[in-house]
Amino acid sequence: MRKKVVSAILAAAMAASMLTACQSSQPAAETAATTTTAATEAAAETTTAAETEAAKEETYKIGIVTPTLTVSEDEFRAAAEMVQRYPDLVVHKTLPENFATDKEGCISVVTSLADDPEMKYIIFDNGMEGIIPAFQTIREKRPDIVTMVSCNDDPKLLNEYVDIAISTDWNRRGETITTKAYNMGAKTFIHYSFPTHMASESKSVRRDIMKATCEKLGMEFVEITTPDPQTGNGPAAMLQFLQEDIPRQIEKYGPDTNIFGTNCPMYDVILDEAFDKKFIVAEQCCPTPTQAYPTVLNLEITEEDLGDYDKINNMITEKAAEAGMTGRLSGWAMPSSVYIPKFKIELAKYMHENDLKPEDVLSKEFLDNFSKEYMPTAADFAIAGEGLDHYYMLILEDVYY
Repeated sequence: MRKKVVSAILAAAMAASMLTACQSSQPAAETAATTTTAATEAAAETTTAAETEAAKEETYKIGIVTPTLTVSEDEFRAAAEMVQRYPDLVVHKTLPENFATDKEGCISVVTSLADDPEMKYIIFDNGMEGIIPAFQTIREKRPDIVTMVSCNDDPKLLNEYVDIAISTDWNRRGETITTKAYNMGAKTFIHYSFPTHMASESKSVRRDIMKATCEKLGMEFVEITTPDPQTGNGPAAMLQFLQEDIPRQIEKYGPDTNIFGTNCPMYDVILDEAFDKKFIVAEQCCPTPTQAYPTVLNLEITEEDLGDYDKINNMITEKAAEAGMTGRLSGWAMPSSVYIPKFKIELAKYMHENDLKPEDVLSKEFLDNFSKEYMPTAADFAIAGEGLDHYYMLILEDVYY
């Protein structure tokens, strides 16, 4: 490819010389300057085109590390699907089952990818802490590798040692969920949770944002504490409480009420009651068409249908229409835990084929537009905070049933 570039430069120079010969009527100095500029610009354009073409032809690999199928199905299936789509490009490795306690094992899995000289991108997707040392090692060992990470490590450390960090914007959802509920007609917003969940900073921050947004919009915010499934009698008592309490609350506030719960198992009850009492569910705690809907609605989803979110969303839409619930239910078109690994692989591929560096893609405008053009659903990106220019968080496009 270097020979091609050199030949192209020589050809450009020869063309410029011929141009000079044909323009002998111009002053010599002006002609020489024009010729030099033309030759330089032609050579630069040719070199850039040749470099881009070389990047496309170069053999390279994208490595991705996720939990195992039994630990986190979404991330695993997303990576497996991308291996199937790009079998000669994507390499998928999994973390130890006991990743929370085997940090050294996790670090070893990630850094082993850098031993392959063809590896140019390393992607990590897991909600763990303590993986930063792996990326410090990669940066020292293979500074040519671009790293993309989703994890729960300190944002400042991620910003310093990782080229691109992407995660779901759980806090911003405190505003987006309540605003969506209001736009769907809710006059009351009920928040169900329990003590051990509300001890989590992210959940308490989201609750506070929900409350503030309700006050701003003129919705009544109601906070209700359920039995704690992480202590005492487990989830059974919590679910029983919801079955008894939700009808009381709807009788009190009416069906123009949005119900939100902070715990995934709650939605088997919440959605079942919603189809009976006709209240609003703007979004689940984990907004995905595969959370609770298949169970509550007895959807027949085959193994082949698991990743076909358009088909699953259409099934839910039909059931909502049959129940007179059109426009009362919403969520995200697909889970972010599937979306983000796929997004990062597509982004890495695009970067390599267009000879782009991390700084070329790290902007809200680029990431938003890329999601619209190259992903099945659009994302709304926001920088994670002041000084976190390598770290972006996303909210996915809504789907209404």
